[in-house]
Amino acid sequence: MKTFPWMRRAAAGVLLAALGAGATAADLKAYVGNFKDSTISVVDIAAARVLTTIPVAEGPDGMVVTPDGAEVLVSGSSTHALSVIDAAQDRVVRTIAVGQGPQGLALMPGGKQVLVAVNGEDRVAVIDVASGAVTGSIPVDKPHTIAVRADGARAYVASQQPGAFAVVVLDLARKQVAARIALDKPPRDLEFSADGKALYLTLAGVPAVQVIDPAQDRIVAQVPTGVSPHVAQHFRGMSQGVAVVQGPGELQLFDPATNLRVRSIAVGKQPHWMDITPDAAQMVVSNEGDNSLSLVDLASGTARTVAVGNAPRKVVVRHVSAGHAAAGAADEVAISIANFAFMPMELTIHQGQTVRWTNDDGAPHGLAFKDGAPGESVLLPGQSFSRRFDKPGSYDYVCSIHPYMTARIVVKAG
Repeated sequence: MKTFPWMRRAAAGVLLAALGAGATAADLKAYVGNFKDSTISVVDIAAARVLTTIPVAEGPDGMVVTPDGAEVLVSGSSTHALSVIDAAQDRVVRTIAVGQGPQGLALMPGGKQVLVAVNGEDRVAVIDVASGAVTGSIPVDKPHTIAVRADGARAYVASQQPGAFAVVVLDLARKQVAARIALDKPPRDLEFSADGKALYLTLAGVPAVQVIDPAQDRIVAQVPTGVSPHVAQHFRGMSQGVAVVQGPGELQLFDPATNLRVRSIAVGKQPHWMDITPDAAQMVVSNEGDNSLSLVDLASGTARTVAVGNAPRKVVVRHVSAGHAAAGAADEVAISIANFAFMPMELTIHQGQTVRWTNDDGAPHGLAFKDGAPGESVLLPGQSFSRRFDKPGSYDYVCSIHPYMTARIVVKAG
């Protein structure tokens, strides 16, 4: 039997998929915001290599991953918009207008709303992730970064208003300021510990991390560091806290009970941000000073280096949390392409669900959506394509190779 190149490639893809079916590495990716390039580098953590580079809104700053791992939201600090990346396709699928100069982002519990520090308009905006609608706005002078309490009742905002530096505490139900913690220096970042009992705050020009007790809304301790700590956190699954310290170019691990240094691990120049893998075994650290990402093995203290774009700042690890894994599977609906037809030809789903098309035919097919959304020009036998539908409506599509193959997706609200 004669085989064609596309048949061999398809068979190889099926074999690789089968070999990797039990692994999570394929879903374990880091998204790095290259500030000066206005791009995102997508890094395969296991392989320590860049998979692709995605153009986004100018000046990528804040970045979050939705709890289901489906989307990465990126704020363009030199624009008025958020870029929304489909993590299955690794490309921007929509843009959300939020106001001038968006910086820090923080997801509300459940991931259906995101808080945006709209620095250029002195407010924090509340955005519905699915629709992109602004559902609320709270005045805050020069907001920079945001941390949300686990119960979703309060948010803490780093306000960089000259002469009035503060952590501004917001009552999210009433959409108003509940308290202020006055500061002598500009606040940089703030992060809640995994148990919610401590809020770690960094300040410009202060070689120590401030520890805020959210029960009292006041600073109760410090973690001494080297010059210029930028972000600190006590991640779930770690017995120690960790801080990115820019001056010496290191991760500093500390005891959250005593707030004393335990050890340090060298990374790149001027490290900016960090995130952790779901097994709490590795840290990813963006190094703004040498355009790299450090993949740090916490047990050995060694680091692998991946070259990324120009001036990498924020970084997030994309993975699906245990609580969303089962829900994510239920939220995916399958369509088979077989016998030169889409089956079913009309499918009704709910808002927020994802449709996955698989080419079960013996010939190549493709997908072209009449609403202009990105499709797939060629799907070889055995290959798949996914699209998430966030807005109610009727979506017609055709095979990009065989336009007489037509079908429709109907999306219901809720």
